[in-house]
Amino acid sequence: MWGAFGALFGATFIFLTANGLLGTLLSTRMAMAAFSTTTAGMVLSGYFLGLLCGSLVCHRLIQHVGHIRAFTVFAAMTTAAALLHGLYLSAWSWGLLRFSSGITSFGLFMVIESWLNECTERAFRGRVFSIYMTLTYLGTGIGQLMLNIGDIQSNSLFIIAGIFYSLCLVPVSATEGVHPQLPETQPYHFGKIFRKAPLGMLGCVSAGLTNSAFYAMTPILCTKIGLSLHQLSWIMTITVFAGLAAQWAVGSLSDRFDRTIVLVVISAAIAGISAVMFFSGTSSFGGMLLQMGLFGAMGFGVYPVSVARAHDIFGGRDAVAVSAALLFAYSTGASASPILVSWVMTWLGTPLGLFAYWSVINASLAILTVYLRKREIIDIVPVEEQVAFVPMRSTSPVATALDPRTEPEVGGANP
Repeated sequence: MWGAFGALFGATFIFLTANGLLGTLLSTRMAMAAFSTTTAGMVLSGYFLGLLCGSLVCHRLIQHVGHIRAFTVFAAMTTAAALLHGLYLSAWSWGLLRFSSGITSFGLFMVIESWLNECTERAFRGRVFSIYMTLTYLGTGIGQLMLNIGDIQSNSLFIIAGIFYSLCLVPVSATEGVHPQLPETQPYHFGKIFRKAPLGMLGCVSAGLTNSAFYAMTPILCTKIGLSLHQLSWIMTITVFAGLAAQWAVGSLSDRFDRTIVLVVISAAIAGISAVMFFSGTSSFGGMLLQMGLFGAMGFGVYPVSVARAHDIFGGRDAVAVSAALLFAYSTGASASPILVSWVMTWLGTPLGLFAYWSVINASLAILTVYLRKREIIDIVPVEEQVAFVPMRSTSPVATALDPRTEPEVGGANP
């Protein structure tokens, strides 16, 4: 069992490192190749749309051929897509490849998470979940720094990304054969969940709109304002690592105070920081690095706080279905975000429109939270009755089986 943990954690880290490198590389190359901002946004949205579609199809292949074979298929297709990016520089081909990569990446998440769930004893689920989520941030952050190890104008970085994708096969293929079952899914109804916990749903949509715009469009912004590749990679890395480091601080606050207040504060802080970056410009790299670090510290906290808020309302058997619905809401926002923000950047006539977009999205969330916090179906959840905060990021619904909050301790009607 413990050998399987090491293999799966290793595969996660390698896979996310390649993912972090490839995503930023594509955004940067499109900016350098003078793709229009709107075209780049449409291409980059393909990945997030693929993740959304992957949630509907990947489980069928896993159930049909088993986890190791499915993982091999997904990793091979992701590797091929990474390499093909380097052969064809066109919006249509890259859009299709990003869509394909989104589907296969979702499949890789699903295999790893269902395998971890199978190998994890109930008493250790929280610890395993925390390590897994930490590795997803670390891999993504380190992937940004790998932009500096090759010539971005050549195909070398595409080859390196492909090598890393293929290497994630090694620890999984070398693991003793086990045949985990995909955790049982529960049906969910968006209307009922939204009526009972609108803040959780709106917070997840807002997080998707914010976070995918960061990954897709920040490299384009940095390139267009004249930052070097080295500076760009550090902007991305510091933002991701700040988001990881702040998860525990945000979690501590959300466990001690009313989560709706915490959600108002962090969304307002994101809006304020983004507004400052928009109006002040980016004259100083050090200042931008600090501001983006603050943005990451707040921005990556919206999704887990929103999920925790929904879990305050739903509990026990309902938690798995609600978590899946919240992830779908996040993915919906993430799919639309690169296109929306590209329109905003084009309309304002400046790449700094990304900051204006973040400010409007999160100011709207803060206002809606203030308006809706006392209008949810149930009474405000007392602080002492709130569930524990869990640091997390969006992967696949299977991860909710590892989430310690999904223990069926409390009965409840299926949402």
